[in-house]
Amino acid sequence: MTEWFTETLHPWLAQRLRMDRVLYREKTEHQDLIIFENEKFGRVLTLDGVVQTTEGDEFVYHEMLTHVPLTAHGNAKRVLIIGGGDGGMAREVLKHPEVEHLTMVEIDRAVVDMSVEHLPSLSAGAFDDPRFDLVITDGAAYVAETGDRFDVIIVDSTDPIGPGEVLFTAEFYANCKRCLTEGGIVVTQNGVPALQGSEVTNSWNRLGKSFADVWFFVAPVPTYQGGFMAFGWATDDKAKRKTELSVLEERFAKADITTRYYTPAVHQGSFALPRFILDLLK
Repeated sequence: MTEWFTETLHPWLAQRLRMDRVLYREKTEHQDLIIFENEKFGRVLTLDGVVQTTEGDEFVYHEMLTHVPLTAHGNAKRVLIIGGGDGGMAREVLKHPEVEHLTMVEIDRAVVDMSVEHLPSLSAGAFDDPRFDLVITDGAAYVAETGDRFDVIIVDSTDPIGPGEVLFTAEFYANCKRCLTEGGIVVTQNGVPALQGSEVTNSWNRLGKSFADVWFFVAPVPTYQGGFMAFGWATDDKAKRKTELSVLEERFAKADITTRYYTPAVHQGSFALPRFILDLLK
């Protein structure tokens, strides 16, 4: 009998993925975790009934949420990832030779362990890099308490429900600001604006309480239904969002990074928002 994974996105919308082979299924201390194989998308990681990432299209999400802030910054030596237990974000960050230290704070050790075992292509050895440091704790508590400072903070969170809810608050964003070096950048996962417009509006207002320059950039991730996915951008250095294309191209060429989606031109264009997203910035 064919088993299907049904993700109820909204009361009026759901998507189904065929579960060709279930690799792991367990209720951890924090959430329900399932990893399964699908003919089209490869291996799929889900948490609490929501698809988090797939081998088939993870590169779009992970490349955009890392290479946009790191290339715009130009010299990010210390990076912090909140979440990111599957390892895809760490993989992309560590492609940048200027990065000297990467801290990843993940609340659920099982996500890391099971991703290493069943989704090894996502981390691709990143967890063994000597520059990498894994901290198993609550991300909101970490930014509130740590004495470390970072050039870029990447918030690779679930949606604002359950364990991820606290990572969308004004207090959390203020604590991220506290952890940044001068001119540092915070980027966030902000859902699909066509279906989750309130996430963009809320983050726009809450980030704006702490940062001088707040905006969003977008990319289409096929797994996440509804078109463009939005990524939040916040910094006090207004020039970084408007870095010239020639500078982005020079930095990216120097880093000598191979990508499947990100290019400097895509980077620059991703900040041009369609009207319906601009209308959410109130």
